[in-house]
Amino acid sequence: MDVDTRLLRCFVAVAEEGSVTGAAARLFVSQPALTKQIKQLETLLGVRLFTRSRAGMALTEAGRTLAAGVPALLADWERMFRDTKTTAGRSARVLRIGTLASAANEDTPRIIAAFSRLRPGWKADMRQASWGNPSAGLTERDVDVALLRLPFPGQESFRVEVLFTEARWVALPAGHPLADRERIAFRDLWDEPFVAAPPGPGRWRDYWLATEERRGHPVRIGAVTEQPDDWLGAIANGYGIALAPASAARFYARPGVTYRPVTGVSPSQVGVAWAPPDDADPVVRDFVRCCVGTCGRAGPEPDR
Repeated sequence: MDVDTRLLRCFVAVAEEGSVTGAAARLFVSQPALTKQIKQLETLLGVRLFTRSRAGMALTEAGRTLAAGVPALLADWERMFRDTKTTAGRSARVLRIGTLASAANEDTPRIIAAFSRLRPGWKADMRQASWGNPSAGLTERDVDVALLRLPFPGQESFRVEVLFTEARWVALPAGHPLADRERIAFRDLWDEPFVAAPPGPGRWRDYWLATEERRGHPVRIGAVTEQPDDWLGAIANGYGIALAPASAARFYARPGVTYRPVTGVSPSQVGVAWAPPDDADPVVRDFVRCCVGTCGRAGPEPDR
């Protein structure tokens, strides 16, 4: 019997969330689509996995048996999949580097140049992720190392070297009443609608909404975007404002958007991150060394 791992992931999400509603939000799929996937899995297995009620979805005895074994099965598959991709990359002398827009900014070309000098013949394969994936593929191990804005979801499971810190500013529509101020107190922005990342990233999204610095004041969401162009368009069109790294004023300048310093919010950090199993990988170590050295600090000795 062939069972798509996608069906198993859907099953695990429903089992852990206890409802189709919660699982659909977690997986970013519609509830009818998720219900269809669960029914398809039940049909393939020939057993009923859940009992359905107004209170939610409860596992049957067969469902509990499956739930006990599927997470380990999926983890083993993901590990084999990642190891296969990593081995292929090493054979081709390719280092997969995840990044987000406005991560290391102008330091990125210098980091790549330093890596190329240190590892001649190796290719740095840069892969830019959307703001809906703030680990830039590191969590899924689609990349070997990543240049990221901190904090990111699951950060505690990875090695992280902080490269530099910069202030958070605010991006406003050019005609906004506060756009003429030289500096804006964050408290004055609490009632403004914000342009936000999708809800999935959780901690990362909350950080850029500065939820911890609102003293319990609720956040108003005016628009949700995943890419810089859409983000800029939403701000310019007046759907909301957004916190951003100070460097965004250089890298994402455009008519209709004004950037101003903000007081009352903590600064942003940029870091290079990698998985603990890669601590001994000489290529990853060399890339981290290039990142740290380029950003002004001494890194580990290169491995040959």
